[in-house]
Amino acid sequence: MSDVRHVLVLPDRDAAQEAAEALGERFGIDEEPRLVRDALAGEDDAEDAQWLVVLRDEGGRLDPGALDEFAGEWDGWREEP
Repeated sequence: MSDVRHVLVLPDRDAAQEAAEALGERFGIDEEPRLVRDALAGEDDAEDAQWLVVLRDEGGRLDPGALDEFAGEWDGWREEP
């Protein structure tokens, strides 16, 4: 199995937490996604940050298009590797 990772970019922490919780229900993932704060370049304000939801997909079973559409529900997107 390959170590495939998907990264969903979301506008704020609340959206990232909501999306991470919904991933299990929608896609049946077993492993808890990892949330990572990604400060925007040149921004000092902690509010000016995107949040990343990182999930492993070792079997490559998750559809990238479906994940992108899912992230869009929170005004986000799936980052291309």
